[in-house]
Amino acid sequence: MTNALTRLLEIAPAPSEPRQKDWDEVERNLGVELPADYKEFIHVYGGSNWDDYLYVLEPACPNENYDLIQWAKDQAEDLEDLWEFEKKPAELEAEGSRVIPWGTTDNGEVLYWLVRPGLEPNQWTVMVNEARGDRWEHFSVPCTQFLAASLDGELQSNVLSSLFPRATHEFRQLGAV
Repeated sequence: MTNALTRLLEIAPAPSEPRQKDWDEVERNLGVELPADYKEFIHVYGGSNWDDYLYVLEPACPNENYDLIQWAKDQAEDLEDLWEFEKKPAELEAEGSRVIPWGTTDNGEVLYWLVRPGLEPNQWTVMVNEARGDRWEHFSVPCTQFLAASLDGELQSNVLSSLFPRATHEFRQLGAV
């Protein structure tokens, strides 16, 4: 278990039923292997909402609005259209670099893995894009460390809401709607 997942378990106890995924099928659908920390997080917490603001996407999420595979497809298309008019973040200028969403917020910000050529999935870091603008932030940490450090106040984002995190944390596993 990663240090970040241990920190998250201190913040919010895990649901009683772990989520089982066919990661081979998920990764086949995405066309890419996913980071081990994310897979471990999904096994423990599943798709989830943190502090009534940040949503972690899950492949085949019971709440279809937060399905990782659908988000990845939609965001890839949306960003290609957007970059016809807006400049790509510097982190994405290198040939073969791209982003894959792993989270979103109530305000519409999107949290991505930064995928770069030559980097293994466990080396992917986090990019955050503001909801209705062209600001991006890059954090040199894996997704679970980003979430844990954001919740305990160690990491600050200028894009995410100033009301996040809450003083008293809330966790909710996403279920069918």
